[in-house]
Amino acid sequence: MPKPLPPVNCNTEREAMWLGVREASRVPAAIMSASFIGFGSLVHDAGWTLGQGIATTVSTWALPGQIMLIEMFNAGAPLLAIAVSVGMINARLFPMVVSLLPMVRKPGISGWIYFVLANVIAVTTWMGVMLRIPHLKPEHRFSYLIGFGCLLWFISPFFTALGFFASDVLPRPVSVGLVFLNPLYFTLLFLVDLKKPSKIIALSLGAVLGPLLFFVSSDWSLLLTGIIGGTAAYFLGQRIDGPTIKPEMEPGIEIDRGGN
Repeated sequence: MPKPLPPVNCNTEREAMWLGVREASRVPAAIMSASFIGFGSLVHDAGWTLGQGIATTVSTWALPGQIMLIEMFNAGAPLLAIAVSVGMINARLFPMVVSLLPMVRKPGISGWIYFVLANVIAVTTWMGVMLRIPHLKPEHRFSYLIGFGCLLWFISPFFTALGFFASDVLPRPVSVGLVFLNPLYFTLLFLVDLKKPSKIIALSLGAVLGPLLFFVSSDWSLLLTGIIGGTAAYFLGQRIDGPTIKPEMEPGIEIDRGGN
């Protein structure tokens, strides 16, 4: 993971929320905006309406799943197959949600609010918030997540629309390239710090298994690469790096053990 951000001094929850807005409005917002401009252009090229494109952004907010939805629907795939495929693709966000929400948990917040807030946790949100919360007071982390995640979520439909109307001036290779800016950004952040051998193992296995499994099954290569490579990297990492440090033992991280 990249080097920790410098400490900040937030005295209120409002300050923490606006800190999240400011930090999300920089590089994360630029990457997210470019990615959804590319997606909006793809929506137009696929023959979908602007309303349909924005609906997928608001409800799904996960570009790989959104692209899969459009491609499978246009190919005439059954709705059940589309739902299962999109669900499997977006399942990659589940570990991020369950690892982040306990660290921003706040007493007095109803459980259903966490389910709503989970929808603004994407790869960019998870990375940005996980880097910042060790330097925030426990009672301010929830507000920071709201500011960071909601800003990125709110701007995405706007840039989907912008890409839709700009599709005539955006060549398809450019549109596709913009869509892949977000995973590229995440990969570059991941590469900043490769001190742990498990990270090198995970990247190496993905780079090797992906192309090889593509020749075995182009339809299942990505899923198989994730399952095989990710599982192997996890267990090898446990043997090399040692057990993962529990959140309550990390500096600056406290866990709410109350009933809320």
